[in-house]
Amino acid sequence: MKSRKTVAVSLLSVLLGGVLAGCSGGTKPDPGAGSTPGASASAKPPEPAKPVKLDIIENASGLPAPDKDFVKQELDKALNTDIVLTAYAAADDYKNQLNVRMASGNFPDLFGVDKGQLKQFVQQGLLLDLTPYLNKELKPVKDFIGEDSIKKATIDGKVYAVAKAPTIPYNTYWIRKDWLDQLKLPVPTTYEEMLNVAKAFTEQDPDGNGKKDTFGLTGGKLGAFAPMYGGYGVGNPGDFYLKDDKVVNSLYDPAMKDALALIQKFIASGSVDPELMANTGLQHQEKAIKGQAGIIYIDWPNITKEQFADQIKKVNPKAEWIQLTAPKGPAGAYDGALDIGSTAGLFAIPKSLEKDKAKLQKVFDLLNYVSTGDGAALVQFGQKGKHYNLEGNKVVPTELMGKEAGYTWLYQFTGRPELSYLQVKFAPQAAYIDFANKQQRIKTLNGFISYPDGYNSADAGRYIEEEFTKFAYNKRPLSEYDAFLKTLESTMNYKTYLDSAQKQLKDLGYGK
Repeated sequence: MKSRKTVAVSLLSVLLGGVLAGCSGGTKPDPGAGSTPGASASAKPPEPAKPVKLDIIENASGLPAPDKDFVKQELDKALNTDIVLTAYAAADDYKNQLNVRMASGNFPDLFGVDKGQLKQFVQQGLLLDLTPYLNKELKPVKDFIGEDSIKKATIDGKVYAVAKAPTIPYNTYWIRKDWLDQLKLPVPTTYEEMLNVAKAFTEQDPDGNGKKDTFGLTGGKLGAFAPMYGGYGVGNPGDFYLKDDKVVNSLYDPAMKDALALIQKFIASGSVDPELMANTGLQHQEKAIKGQAGIIYIDWPNITKEQFADQIKKVNPKAEWIQLTAPKGPAGAYDGALDIGSTAGLFAIPKSLEKDKAKLQKVFDLLNYVSTGDGAALVQFGQKGKHYNLEGNKVVPTELMGKEAGYTWLYQFTGRPELSYLQVKFAPQAAYIDFANKQQRIKTLNGFISYPDGYNSADAGRYIEEEFTKFAYNKRPLSEYDAFLKTLESTMNYKTYLDSAQKQLKDLGYGK
């Protein structure tokens, strides 16, 4: 993974002066000042420049009223703006509002888009090409988000949005250490050992209640097996990645059938959550909290945050969940896949803003400001001296950070240095965050890809999950795997998607 700016660097206020000096607009000097002796004593002071209104919309929730929004107030003060941010909590509402505004020509000055919307609006000629601005007007943004993020918003060689800085992985296997101790079992390091542990958790009453009411492994549907794909060097079903410098789709990787055979073995043992494929939302988390499962594939927040830790201890004060390094498979220990092309958000600017150079510059100023110095610190942590303090270069949260600064992420239009940010915001979980981040992952590329016309990703994804479920539960023999691929290509137009993805990734420099 690429290197990230540390919190210490992002907080160097010396950067602030450079950003503001070049973009604030500020007070216009009197052109006649100093030309006549004594003129400065009698001339009226110049009128301050009128704040520039910026209309911004995004798909998010939790925005306070403007009079309680200290981030807006601080940004407006620093940049001489009047930011009007509208956040739509429901994705469908946001999509509808954005489509209506774009169709009617009532363009926001900055707005969030997904990959599909990005492609659509580019095809309609509605988005500003940011490519000419990246090395000058948006240089601080470019330096902050990095070259890989630039590629995430690139279509036909041009950059049409700002992709947020990269995120980090959260998920790992977690295992009940107290159950291992109860059954005198070591922490598993291979999938054979993990299978033995899962069976023991199912059959040997690890909670000691005299009932057969536990099982070994749970998770969110087939996502429970993500590290098992990784153990064979393949990504999740449908993932693209590099293998021997060539772009490979996991469905066509010969090792995929071997990974499916391992998953079949786990399910056939009777040690997997019998309702695995019915799990929605956080039902797998609930089962772990209740003491029904001994191994779970889940993100660290949903098992270590205080409210969940308290629930676990309430059920059993001796319960001890620990993170499990991905067991080794034939290809090594890979804890699932990490899509290096994905982004936490894309923000676009309408092409129409080219006609209003002053407002366009203010949008650039805003994006640069929240990427560096005091602006970055503001949108990450809140107000210095109130929501956090500095001890040298270390950010120390106050109690008010959690109470008042929980919404600042809404203004992180270019993202944040994820690892250092999380370790400040979630200091008690810092070790879990670091553990998850350090696990090896299959680096996948799907986030860089835009779907081609004529390809329905929802239908194809649904078909892949249905057939993989049949294979995993031995309802369809693996001998029919090639027939599955042929149906996918002929019925779901998957070949068009494969060809388009290969070309897009090659254009971005991935694969021979």
